[in-house]
Amino acid sequence: MVRAGQSSEKAALIYQHSDDERQQEVAEGIEARVREQRSRAAEKGARRET
Repeated sequence: MVRAGQSSEKAALIYQHSDDERQQEVAEGIEARVREQRSRAAEKGARRET
């Protein structure tokens, strides 16, 4: 809460909640990209073995 410098505890809690939601969105996006890349790598590996 302190790092953003809000003037009240209520404002800090509102921004903290919003920040948590955004962090979750970012994490989900990263996870999706990692899964996609792993899938592509597995497909390439399977093609090389045949």
